[in-house]
Amino acid sequence: LVLVERVCGICSHSHALTYALAVEAINQLEVPKRGEYIRVITAELERLHSHFLWAGIALHIIGHDSMFMHTWDAREDIMDMLEELSGNRVNYAMVTIGGARRDISDEMRSSFEQRLDKLQKALDRVVELCVNDKTVALRTKGVGVMTTEEAVRMGAVGPHARASGVDVDVRRDSPYCSYGDFEFKVPVVDSCDVYARVVVRLLECAESISIIRQALQNLPAGPINLGNKLPKIKEGVHTSRHEAPRGQLIYQVVGDGGFNNHRVSIHVPSYKNTPTVPVMLRNNTVADAGLIIDSI
Repeated sequence: LVLVERVCGICSHSHALTYALAVEAINQLEVPKRGEYIRVITAELERLHSHFLWAGIALHIIGHDSMFMHTWDAREDIMDMLEELSGNRVNYAMVTIGGARRDISDEMRSSFEQRLDKLQKALDRVVELCVNDKTVALRTKGVGVMTTEEAVRMGAVGPHARASGVDVDVRRDSPYCSYGDFEFKVPVVDSCDVYARVVVRLLECAESISIIRQALQNLPAGPINLGNKLPKIKEGVHTSRHEAPRGQLIYQVVGDGGFNNHRVSIHVPSYKNTPTVPVMLRNNTVADAGLIIDSI
């Protein structure tokens, strides 16, 4: 867990979670409901953090440095929530085999709901700018186009694919961690350009806030994990999937019944999205190249 959580600083929980899902499946471990809800809350906070970070960088490249600072100011509130929950701003260590490592108190739930209200207002401000500002439109609409057919052919995933009209999301299509308990929409846009990638991520932020609210309000009673005395991991193979902020993250874990894993294969979404860059760069200017690359 310590190793896989450091595959990516921004998506550290996603890696720990996907790895744990595979190990738990091999050993047929059933995670307590409260532990699953805490995993979901952490995952959606991580998605918010990733999308706000991305939006800030995109606004900076466009030239809106004031909104870049406002966006990253809101990102700090997300980081504060993650720190309050886990004790860490990066590499949260919220996952253990069999559940979550830290519980959520009633005081923390109240604090999070207030912070989410503030975050919603910040998101509304960013959405208003991106929808109405002419500079954003000029720099993003019709820029870096990747058609739906190209997205499917090249295997794009996550918000990158959904911005090209590919309606796929592991949380909805193959629910795990009790995602089936929550009501949320999967934003899909078919304009296939950088503007669509902005819109999809901003819409996803609103859905993530909604999921966290639902999880906080309906947090089940009971234990958060299976305790520290876990059984020896059996021999077996399992492939697990998680909808990370950048797209579908896949882990295949092979156990031979020994002390260590026999093999762990990791397929990150950026490796699937990066090959689409040459397609998106066609017929665009050098000045737009940075923003196009950033849009994945």
